[in-house]
Amino acid sequence: MRAQPKHQISSKGLTVWRVYGVIQTVILCIVGGAACYGTYYFEWPSFIYFIAGAVVVLSIILSIWLFPKIRWERWRYEVREHEIEVQHGLFVVKRTLIPMVRVQHVDTTQGPILKKYDLSNISISTAATVHTIPALIMDEADHLRARISELARVAEDDV
Repeated sequence: MRAQPKHQISSKGLTVWRVYGVIQTVILCIVGGAACYGTYYFEWPSFIYFIAGAVVVLSIILSIWLFPKIRWERWRYEVREHEIEVQHGLFVVKRTLIPMVRVQHVDTTQGPILKKYDLSNISISTAATVHTIPALIMDEADHLRARISELARVAEDDV
């Protein structure tokens, strides 16, 4: 069995995923507050207060603290001459090999939160699907995109 891929995504990616968790938790707080208001106003059963509170507390623990940390520890990638290996997963770790001859094009994307942290995602498109390597430092993402593009061109010429 091969060793796991050697490159890990930026530690800033952990921060970005925690920011996404905060946004998700704020949305759940709004929904929970609406449920609590409805419970008070319409005299629904009082256990709804406890359910709304438990959902918010679970979201804080899981979405902000636990899941981003596990996800960041598992995310690995490696670009080799003939293939790209990507490893990711929260509970089930998935390892994917993408042959260079299958790569059609490579994109980088950057939303407002990634831009704030100078990060970018790389999307590797094949005929079957799109594989993403998230939260790379912008310079590293640009360098990796150029390298994959060149290796894919060389692999295509060899066919």
